Amino acid sequence: MTQIESQIRYVTNAQGETTDVLIPIELWQQLVSSVNSDSISGLAWIDEQEPKAQILADLQESVRQAAAGETFPVSELWDDIAG
Repeated sequence: MTQIESQIRYVTNAQGETTDVLIPIELWQQLVSSVNSDSISGLAWIDEQEPKAQILADLQESVRQAAAGETFPVSELWDDIAG
């Protein structure tokens, strides 16, 4: 923790009040990654918060599409994730 604290810089206003924090981008990326994923499941926070009814509906739609022969190239699926 001391090593992290030594990398943080504080911004103050004219009254000497701390208004912002500056941190190195690598530290920021680590923080965002740890906040956005669950340490047990490995899922992103948004996935952990998705209603179970929506998860079930998505799964049912996927099964329906597969049964109807509606498949997608893997590259298209990756484009959706990355885009």
